[in-house]
Amino acid sequence: MEIHSHDTSNVRLLSVKGGRIDAAVAIAFKDRMRALTEGAPATVILDLSDVSFIDSSGLGSIVAAMKQMGTQRKLHLAGLTPNVDRVFRLTRMDKVFTIHETTNEGLQYNAG
Repeated sequence: MEIHSHDTSNVRLLSVKGGRIDAAVAIAFKDRMRALTEGAPATVILDLSDVSFIDSSGLGSIVAAMKQMGTQRKLHLAGLTPNVDRVFRLTRMDKVFTIHETTNEGLQYNAG
């Protein structure tokens, strides 16, 4: 699993390249997210369009990344596949995160 980073004027876009965020990669994912969000703009969009599966460990690592960012910065999600979307809705994490259908929608939402 890789995470690619791209900055715009006011948003850092992080794209996860890999089919799963599960217990096998959760710790490495959390560490990589910490490194990539440190010093990021006020909004970070996590593109999950290439992620087909997430378990509770993966979900926990995304929540940990959000908490690590603090209250001054926001973590938005984009491109949730049906299986990943289902996990966020079942756990009600869709109420915690701002979720965009696509990264373009997320970038437009945060344009300013």
